[in-house]
This record gives sequence, C-alpha cells and structure tokens, in this order.
Amino acid sequence: MANRVTLTHWGAYRPEVRDGRLVAMMPHPEDQSPSPIGRSIPGTLDDTVRIPQPMVRAGFLAEGAASRDRRGAEPFVPVDWETATGLAARELERVRRDHGNRAIFGGSYGWASAGRFHHAQSQLHRFLNVAGGYTRSVNTHSHAAAEVLLPHLIGSHHGMGERHTPWELIRDHTRLFVAFGGLPVKNAQVSAGGVSRHRVPDWLRECRRSGTAFVNVSPLCSDMEPELDAQWVALRPNTDTALMLGLAHTLETEGLSDRAFLQRYTTGFDRFLPYLLGEADGQPKDADWASAICGIEAGAIRSLARRMAANRTMISVAWSLQRASHGEQPLWMAITLAAMLGQIGLPGGGFGFGYSGANRVGNIELPFSWPALPQFSNPVPDFIPVARLADMLLNPGEPFDYDGKRYSYPDIKLVWWAGGNPFHHQQDLNKLVRAWRKPEVVIVQEPWWNATARHADIVLPCTTTVERNDLGIAKSEPHLFAMRRVVEPAGQARNDYEILSDIAGHLGLRDAFTEGRDEMAWVRHLYDASCRTAADYGHNLPDFETFWEAGEFRFENDAPPKSLLEEFRADPEGAPLRTPSGLIEIFSETIAGFGYDDCPGHPVWMEPDEWLGAADAARYPLHLVSNQPRTRLHSQLDNGAVSREAKVAGREPAAFHPADAAARSIRSGDVVRLFNDRGACLAGAVISPDVSRGTVQLATGAWYDPAEPGEDGALDLHGNPNVLTLDRPTSKLAQAPIAHTTLIEAERFADRPADTTAFQPPRILPGGPAKNTITELK
Repeated sequence: MANRVTLTHWGAYRPEVRDGRLVAMMPHPEDQSPSPIGRSIPGTLDDTVRIPQPMVRAGFLAEGAASRDRRGAEPFVPVDWETATGLAARELERVRRDHGNRAIFGGSYGWASAGRFHHAQSQLHRFLNVAGGYTRSVNTHSHAAAEVLLPHLIGSHHGMGERHTPWELIRDHTRLFVAFGGLPVKNAQVSAGGVSRHRVPDWLRECRRSGTAFVNVSPLCSDMEPELDAQWVALRPNTDTALMLGLAHTLETEGLSDRAFLQRYTTGFDRFLPYLLGEADGQPKDADWASAICGIEAGAIRSLARRMAANRTMISVAWSLQRASHGEQPLWMAITLAAMLGQIGLPGGGFGFGYSGANRVGNIELPFSWPALPQFSNPVPDFIPVARLADMLLNPGEPFDYDGKRYSYPDIKLVWWAGGNPFHHQQDLNKLVRAWRKPEVVIVQEPWWNATARHADIVLPCTTTVERNDLGIAKSEPHLFAMRRVVEPAGQARNDYEILSDIAGHLGLRDAFTEGRDEMAWVRHLYDASCRTAADYGHNLPDFETFWEAGEFRFENDAPPKSLLEEFRADPEGAPLRTPSGLIEIFSETIAGFGYDDCPGHPVWMEPDEWLGAADAARYPLHLVSNQPRTRLHSQLDNGAVSREAKVAGREPAAFHPADAAARSIRSGDVVRLFNDRGACLAGAVISPDVSRGTVQLATGAWYDPAEPGEDGALDLHGNPNVLTLDRPTSKLAQAPIAHTTLIEAERFADRPADTTAFQPPRILPGGPAKNTITELK
C-alpha cells in the first residue's frame, strides 16, 4: 500500500486500509499545511446516509409525474440496477420524443470529485450529448459576475481564474497588500481538480517576513490570519464599492493618481471622472460620503489611499464580493482604482481576484492544459445563467437578459443531476422547493442521502473517489497521481461511467458513449494523452505501468513568474488587450450600449436590492455573511467527522458580535433562530469579537434539513443559510448570484428544538432487499 495515493479537491493523501476497510487518510508527506477535511472520508464510506442501492420515490413508482408535488416528503422503494437504469432510460426517451432535448436540464453544476476521468459533470454531459443534447448552464456560482464582466474590461479572465501575479513576485515586490474580502486561508484548503501541496499559508508568511503589510477589508477579522498582523478595516457588508470610490476620490483630488498610465493604458477615465467628482450628479464620492455608507472613518479612508499611492500595492478582491447585489461593481472599481495607482503590470502591483480563494491562485501556471474526458458537442443552444435555476423551472417561456442579449427560459420536463447539490448552492431554498415540483422527472446520481437525493424521483447510488480508479492531476501543479481503487464500493454503488454506460445501452448508445473502453482503458488513454501534451513542452513522463506502480510523478515547472498584464504594460500597441479599444476599459461603450439600468457604462455605487425597502431593513437589521466553511468543501462531507465535530448544539455555528448577542440575550451554545421573510433556520450561537457589529456569520454547506420535508417555508433545523438568502441577479449583465446581500434578524430559540435528521436516511419501504444502511446490506 506504500505506493497508493489519492487526490482530492482538498489535498493528496495516503490511505490506510485494514481488513478491507479504510481507516485513515494520511496527508501526503510533501504537504506541510494539509487540510483536516481528509479525516472525514473513512467514516462516511458506510455511514447511515450512504445510499445502499438504487431507489425510486414511492409516489413516482406508483403514479409517475402526477406525484411530483410530494418530492422531498415521500419514502423510497429499493429496486435493482436493471430496473433503475431501465426506468431512467425510458423517462429520458419519453421526454426526448414528446418534448425534445431542450426539455432536458443537464447543467448538473457542482464540484463532484477530483480525477480526470470520473468527473461526474463531464460524464453526464458526454452521455446527454450522445443522446441528442440538453439545456445547459453557463458560468459558476463562485465568480459568475467576473466571468461576464472581465472580458469587457480587460479582454480575458486573467487575474480571476488564471494568470494572477504569482506569490513569488508579491513576496519580493509588494509592500502593501489591500485585501477586499480578506485572505481566508480556510478557502485555500481547496482547489478544483486537486491539491498536492498547500502553499498559501507559507506564501503569506514569506510575504510578511519580507516586509509586506496587509490590510483586511472585511466584516470578519478572521478573514486574515493573526500572524500577518493586518490592519482590520471592518466595513459594512456590500459597501466595498463605496469605499473604493472614496479612495479613488482622495487619489484624484490630492494629485496622487497616475495620469500618464491612465492616458496610455486605459480608455474612458474622462467619462468616469465627472461621476467621481460629483459633477454628474452633484455628489462628490469623497471619503466623507463613503464613510457614511461603509462605516469607516473618513480620515482612515484618506490615510489608506495615501499609503496605497506611496507603496507598491496589490489590490485583491475576494471572489465572494461579486456574489452580492450589483456584484460587478466592486470588480470594475478595483480595476479602476488599480489603474489610477498606475501599477498594473509591474511586479507585485495592480490587482487580482481570488487570492486565497483556492490553493491554485497565485501559483506559476503550466504553459499547457491537461487532457480531459471529451464531452462531444451539444446541439441544443438553450442555456441559463447558473444561478437562474429556480427562475427557469418556475417561468418557462419568460424572457431574460444576459450580457447584451435577450433569451427565454425553456420548459424543462426532466432534470438530471450528478456530482452537485443544488439544495446547497442555490439561493432561497424555499423558492427552489416550489420550483423543484415543476419537472416531470428528477434523476440524481449521488453517494449519500443529501437533500438533492431526497428530492429525486430516481436515485442512482455512485461510488466515491477511493472506490474506483482514476488519474489525478492537480491544476497548476506539476504533479500527477495514480488514483488506484483503495476499497471495494459500498453496497451496490457503481461509478458514474458504469451507470451511464448501462443507461446508454438501454438506448442503443453504449458504443457511442464508451468508444469501446472500460474504466482502466480510459485512465490509460487520458494518461497517454497527458504524456504527449507534456512532451510538447519538454517534460517527459514515465510510461503508464511505471507511473501506475509508483503512484505519482512530479516534475519541475520551469515557467518564469510573470505579472498580470506584464506584456501589455511593456508594449500596449504590440500586445493589446482583447477589448474593443485594446486598452483597459474604465468606461465600456459596449456595456453602456446594452442600456441596463442596473449596470451602466462605468463603475458606480448602487445601493443593494435588499436595502431598498426601509421597513424591511428596520425589521431585519443584521447582515448575514454566508462564507465558505473550514470543515468541508461547500456541502461535501458535512456528514463527516471534521464537520460534525464543529457543530454547536448539533447545528451549524452562527457567530455574533458580543453587543448583538447581548441585545438579544443570546449566549454561546444557545440554539438561535435566524429568520427573514424568505425563511428561517436554527443554528448554534458562538460569540466572537472577530465579527463586526451588525453582522452574523453562518458558513454555507450545512445539509438542508426541513422540519416538514417537502413543505415550502419549513423551518430548517440544521443551519443552512440559503433558506434566508435572496435569489435575484447581480444585474442584467451577468445574472450572477447575490447570496451575500441578505438581511436577517436573530432570536434565542426558546422552545425545545427538534433533533436534526440531516444525517439519517429517509424512510425506505420494502421492495427487494429493503435495507436502510450499508451495514445492514453487508
């Protein structure tokens, strides 16, 4: 077993197996800051919520789509695999025949598992494309606003998902690192596709030792590690744009902006300046104006602006900031502020989005991309912005705007999900409960009884990472892993490829889907393609047998460090940006031409939607920050030991400022009710001075656990913040989610709270080997 290693989104581990059972996941010896999340894996492989065999909702088995209003509330009936795959195939064929492929929603958004082959979303998309296509989703919940906006401003996604100024240059050159949204190291535990070595904590320490000063602009002091000795600027949530405007006004009126840079490398500053100075609307966006909005003293704003102008400054914006009402604006304003400083393209200066948001951000990237499972082309043109799931299901045929064009929502009859949990990442879960009743059939591939599986008609239990063979490659790291199967699949679980191959077989599409390859043939095929790709750039990988036996292979990345937009700064005429002007667009004629009232042609302060009703703001005076958890990846492994050990009173912890808690007679350890007009949840109270006054912090990802399953408006017993969040778009431009624009109230829960049931299976009726747990099956 010494040469066995597996890769996860939160790290590489060496599994320990005794008597056929996984008993421990030991961090890779090269990882000096390993994530504890791996400790959750062994206990979840055969826990009470592992799905032991295929299941069909009882009402669906008896009545079909006529019973869809009872999704989430009914028991399930165990069936054999032939029955389950045949039923899924028949339903897919019926919808294709009667409604066309655009009536199939296969967006299936979610991280799923690491591995180049067993990537659930890729597997499902490949299958559905072979079957004639599907309605898809575009962009990500992580940074949808940036994905749409940045190509208009800088011509690419550079500095958001790739090509950041690397940590080496920040350490050696940055003297002031201003982090809007902080640098939460807990978020850097993870990286899509895998992490071989967690470097962010080391890089931050090296930066501090080299003389970099840090500023944490966040309502949470915990968004930056204490050892960085950062200045905490505890602003009001959702007001970063106003603060940036106050900084920009100081730079401009004190003669600190770099006019030469603005003249040569940007366009539209002259259109933005009248707004900044108040010539356009009579309100200068000065530090006093900003102070009244964001809660930071005007003198502190002016002082920070002067420090930024006097030092090599990196402006960092957390991905979370754009998940708020008008989330495009802090991104646009950060670029504008960086342009006014004139340091874009210089080592350690400029801007970057997502530092510490994932382990890969700030790595020196490889000059190539690794091969992935081919998904074929999708002949169905219909799509939705990723956050508009409930709107699509509730409003078929209704128009929506997106990035300058108008589209309409398709009429979805079948939803198929694999590798994700919409009852975690979707805002306003009570709205989603209503929307989820609309499709005629819901098919879910999932290892555990999370809320998505409980709201399905057909449940197909799939394997986990350690129960199959795969090829692991950590993105932006020159490290490959032979992800050999560690233990046998639990119960009757099958991998997604086997499940979809069998369904394809019922449809006469098996050969088209599999191309004649089994699991190991595909793993070898993808590795061989990786060898060819690496060889094109001078890196020779070992043959497959040697690699598979060794368990891993690392090579040195010899790419030199480069600053974001370095080539553009050196030669703006020879290396123009892919924008209409070839320059950084502080004013975008393209966006202005769309005529959107919620996203004009230059950055502006717009009051968040949730604040516009003064009565509502008075009733719900607390801002909810539903940030990423320390103990799991989104909702993955919430049933694991690490996440469960961190619960308070059996529920997700909610952190309050001492004054807010005292005003409500809330003490640490109390069960509290968080509520607004959209819903309510119970949580366990924690009192902390690291939370600014007027803010409640409740991490995302607790499994949705309604007291009355399937009922709209049911009290969530477990602390899922998305029963409270607002399901509206950032703007017509990006239609991105706005989870962080949420106002609530809180109270001590005086009644005896009901026990949580999130980690117990739903009721299972007899039907074949009717067993509720993997243990009973064994």
